[in-house]
Amino acid sequence: MDKKLVLASKSPRRRNLLKGLDVDFEIWDTSHDDDEPFPQNIPLHDVPVYLARYKASHFADRLDAKTILLACDTIVVCCNQILGKPKDEADARQIIGALQNKSHTVITGVCIKSKDIERVFSVSTEVYFKRLSPEQIDYYVSKYKPFDKAGAYGVQEWIGYVGVERIDGSYYNVMGLPVETLHDQLISFIKLISK
Repeated sequence: MDKKLVLASKSPRRRNLLKGLDVDFEIWDTSHDDDEPFPQNIPLHDVPVYLARYKASHFADRLDAKTILLACDTIVVCCNQILGKPKDEADARQIIGALQNKSHTVITGVCIKSKDIERVFSVSTEVYFKRLSPEQIDYYVSKYKPFDKAGAYGVQEWIGYVGVERIDGSYYNVMGLPVETLHDQLISFIKLISK
């Protein structure tokens, strides 16, 4: 490929997932993304795409004819509310408590951007959590410190082994990058911009 793929993300999980596609890529610093605003009047399912485009917009002036930028954002929606990253241990316990004994939706928005073309899409996955004891929640939060994770958990960690009863959709999407869909979208995008 004569294009340079760039991942705009701080997430080590996204980096590892993208490596799994056997593509070479660079990483651009996204430290400016700590405060990611979105309009309160947009539908919840549109928020991840909005935020992915917002992240990508910071790099528009760095794009050239050979660069493809990949920006993503993942949210967790439960009972019509977005459950963000926890502020502290107490918040993490409360968020995990809210996920128990019901399903929630993990939505990742993706923006693939070149100098002249932009493509966005989102992938949704339903996750079903069983009831966990307070001791189990305390153990997970104190040991794994899930403060950088939307919904206060990482499905690939201990809590995913003991707490997740079922997943409908992409497991990798729950980790933060729907690699199955992304692979196809990247191939299609490269063909489009190579014409």
